[in-house]
Amino acid sequence: MTVIFRCDLRSQGEDFPHFWEHTVGSGHATLALRADWQAQMRRAHDELGFRHVRFHGLLDDDMGTLIDQDDQPLYSFFNADQIFDFLLSIGMRPFVELSFMPTMLSSSDQIIFHYRANVSAPKDYDQWATLISKLVAHWVDRYGLEEVRQWFFEVWNEPNLEAFGSGKQEDYFKLYAHTARAIKSVDGRLKVGGPATAANAWIEDFITFCAGKDLPADFISTHHYPTDAFGQPGDDTETQLSKSTRSALRDEARIARAHAGGRPLYYTEWCTSSNPRDPMHDQPYAAAFIIKTVMEARGLVQGYSYWTFSDIFEENYFPSQPFHGGFGLMNLHGIAKPAYRAFELLHGLGTEILQMEGDHPTVDAWSIRDGHSITVLVSNFALPRHPVKDETVHVELLDAPVPAIATIRRIDDYNANARALWETMGKPDYLSQAMADELHAVSEMRAEHLPVLWSERGLEFDVTVPPLGIAAITLEFASLA
Repeated sequence: MTVIFRCDLRSQGEDFPHFWEHTVGSGHATLALRADWQAQMRRAHDELGFRHVRFHGLLDDDMGTLIDQDDQPLYSFFNADQIFDFLLSIGMRPFVELSFMPTMLSSSDQIIFHYRANVSAPKDYDQWATLISKLVAHWVDRYGLEEVRQWFFEVWNEPNLEAFGSGKQEDYFKLYAHTARAIKSVDGRLKVGGPATAANAWIEDFITFCAGKDLPADFISTHHYPTDAFGQPGDDTETQLSKSTRSALRDEARIARAHAGGRPLYYTEWCTSSNPRDPMHDQPYAAAFIIKTVMEARGLVQGYSYWTFSDIFEENYFPSQPFHGGFGLMNLHGIAKPAYRAFELLHGLGTEILQMEGDHPTVDAWSIRDGHSITVLVSNFALPRHPVKDETVHVELLDAPVPAIATIRRIDDYNANARALWETMGKPDYLSQAMADELHAVSEMRAEHLPVLWSERGLEFDVTVPPLGIAAITLEFASLA
C-alpha cells in the first residue's frame, strides 16, 4: 500500500530554528588537546553547524586546573585556555560543565570512569567557590566580558545519580548555590544553570529552591535517553529500546518544557541509547532515530546536544577498533557514520517548515522551505523488534511550479553506511590508509536525479524508503513566489 503525504506550498510556514546545532557533546576535557579531536571538531562545526561543545572533567587533576603543591593550592588554567582558544578560533564556544572535583578539594575518594574523575562534594565550599570565581574571572580577563557573557556555565553532571555523587538533592543544591554565587560575583550577566540531571529529574524542585534562596537559574539543563526507565534491570540495550516508545524523547521534552516554564531549556545530553558500546550507534538505525527525534523536538527546547560528535572518547577505556558502537557521529578515523549524515541533512535544511498532511505507523515526512527550494525529508523508523518494511511514499506538493532540479539523497543499509563495508572487509581492528580512504568514500551521500510529475495542480513523486532509511528530496525552483 502506498503511503501518501501532501503539502500545500501556498500555506504559511512556521519558523524552524536549528536548535540542535546549539551544542554538541564530547567526552573528557583533556581529549580536546588532541590534534585529531580538534580536526574532527572543526569539521563538525563547518559541515554540521555546531556552535558550542560540552564535555566533562574541566576541573579534573589531569587538566591541572587546581592541584596540591606542597600543601598549597596551585591554580593553572593553561590547558583550559588552550582548548577555549581553539574553539574560539574556529567560531565555536564552550558550554562549560563545571566538573569534576579536584583531589585537593575532594571529601572522599569516590571516582568514576577510566580517567578516575573524583565526584565527591568539596570538603571546603569556600575553597570551591574561590576556584570557580578565580577561573571565571580569568576567562573574563582573557576573552573579554562580552564574549564570556555568551557562554553557558552548567553546574556538575547528573547529580541525581549516585555514580556522580551522593544522588541527593540537598547536596547538589548546596553545591549549586556556592557555584552560582561565585560566578555572579564576577559579573551578574554571566549565565549559570542546572540541574544537569539525568532523565528530567529535579527541574521543578530546582526552580523552587533557586527562587526560595534568591539564586539565579538562567537556564534549565537536563538529559534523556530512550533507554531511560524502560525495561527491567539487567535488560540489554535492544530489549530496553524495544520496550521504549517511538516518540519517547519528544514526550519527555514536553514534560521538561512544562516544568521549566519560560526559562530556556537545554538538553545537554541525548543519544539513540545510553550504551557506549551499542552497534546501532554505527548503523542507519541511529540516523533514522536522529531525524525523527530532532524534527519532533522543535518548539520545545532551545538547545539539543547530541552525545557525542566523535568516537575519540574514553569513559570506559580508549578503543582502537574502527567501529565499536561508540557514541560518536564520526569514528576514530573521522569516517562519517550514518548519524553524521543525518545531521548533515538537517544542517542543509531551511528555516521555514510547512504543514505536511499524512500519517503512517513508521513513516514520517516533513517539508522545509529555503528560499527558492523545498526539501521533503522522509524517514521510515521503528524501534527494535517492532515491525517495519519497505514503504512506497507518494508525495504531493500542491501549487508547486515546475522544478528546475529534483534530487534525492539517501541514508540506509546501502547508502552512506561505512560500517557495512568495514564488515565485508572482515572487521579489521586497524585500518590501512587505503581502507580508510575507501570507507571515507562510501560514507558520502550521493545526490541523484529524481523524476517528478508536474501538472497545473502541482507536482508529485514516489520514493521507496527501506526499513530505518531516510530520503531527502530537494526541489529547486526559479521562484516560489
